Amino acid sequence: MLAATLTINMVGGVLLRKAANQNVQQVTDLSASLSNEITDASFEKIHGGLIDAARQMGGRLFLVDRDAKVIFDTFDERCGTLLPYGEVQTVLSGESDADYGYHAHRLDGAADGAQRDGEWEGCFASAVLDGSGRTVAVVAALISIQDTIDTVYQLRNNIGLVFLAALAVVLLLSALILSGLITRPINALSAGIDRMAQGDYGTMVHVPGHGEMANLAAAFNEMSEKVHRLDESRSQFVSNASHELKTPLATIKILVETMLYQEGADEAFYKELLQDIDSEIDRLSAVVSDLLILAKADSRKLTIRRERIDFESVVRKSVDRLMPLADKKEIAVNLDITDPCVMEADSAKLMQVCYNIISNAIKYTPREGRIDVKLRRTGRDAVLEVSDTGVGIAEADLPHVFDRFYRADRSRAREEEGTGTGLGLSIVRQIVRLHAGTVTVRSKPGEGSTFTVQLPVL
Repeated sequence: MLAATLTINMVGGVLLRKAANQNVQQVTDLSASLSNEITDASFEKIHGGLIDAARQMGGRLFLVDRDAKVIFDTFDERCGTLLPYGEVQTVLSGESDADYGYHAHRLDGAADGAQRDGEWEGCFASAVLDGSGRTVAVVAALISIQDTIDTVYQLRNNIGLVFLAALAVVLLLSALILSGLITRPINALSAGIDRMAQGDYGTMVHVPGHGEMANLAAAFNEMSEKVHRLDESRSQFVSNASHELKTPLATIKILVETMLYQEGADEAFYKELLQDIDSEIDRLSAVVSDLLILAKADSRKLTIRRERIDFESVVRKSVDRLMPLADKKEIAVNLDITDPCVMEADSAKLMQVCYNIISNAIKYTPREGRIDVKLRRTGRDAVLEVSDTGVGIAEADLPHVFDRFYRADRSRAREEEGTGTGLGLSIVRQIVRLHAGTVTVRSKPGEGSTFTVQLPVL
């Protein structure tokens, strides 16, 4: 709208200046001719010349003396009266030889004799000079500029309509563009949600820019990636769990079928088969028990019952329970405790942590190896280190040691089949996290492994 107003003012100014310049030139030419004739020409000649000039200009002419009194009026109405126009006073005072201005008021008369109220008129005044250059009179012309004003108003209306139409088009285009900028990312997000609802958990949405919608799309992509990883983890977990459950069940089935179809076997043979079945049932029970613990952890239903305990006693009991297994493999277990490490914790669950880590070390340490169990206090943490002289873990396997069903050495896992579920270290990590602690591992192939558990103490 500002551009429309400026354009209208500019066009209107051009039209008015053009009309003013033309009228000022005509009045100036008339006053110049009167300067040569006013002393010599007869009044009738001047009278006739002014009437002809007024007719040509399409307005009304006055001849005013130095006192602003009308000497001559082409309408013969204001002779002897003062002509109260500022433009006449400007010329009489000598400020300028010519001046003009616009007025919105009733014309006393027009060239055609009609009376029109409220029209715009222009007053164009020019000095009449004598031979010495002194102003002796003023010629003033009152000319209607209503046609020019009407033209300006019409242009204003037309230009205003054009600008309004252009503004409407711009607003419409802006709305369409803005709508597209908003709806495109929304549609992309909606499509991504639909694909995810149909099972495509890895779907990604691309929204360029750095605005709110781009941030929302980035959050969606992050969520999608996490859901995808979780789905893959769930699928892998189900597959591994099925395998771990299927293996002992298949073994039990084979043993039972052997008992059913073996005829004439002695009691010792059946007893041996029953012992094998009992071992597989224990293994199956261990897998189910560990799966239940992890399921509770995943659903945030695994809780701990805190009480004041000495972590030292928990470590000692775990070592005592596992000594027969270590003695069976002739493994030396060295216990080094420098602080009782009093803390608020769940002793039963910490017992499971110690048991899983130490039994894992015994399982993967060769015969006549060594295991060092150290407990010390460092600052406000109890630090438990379990080191073994086993074959160690490859660097590529270290990030996955605490994953469910992950065994770093597949060949070694096959040799120890039936001695673990592949869930022990995952359970360790869950329990340690519940106690606001951390568990880490460092290892090199051929140099053994060290598991470190840090727990807050009182």
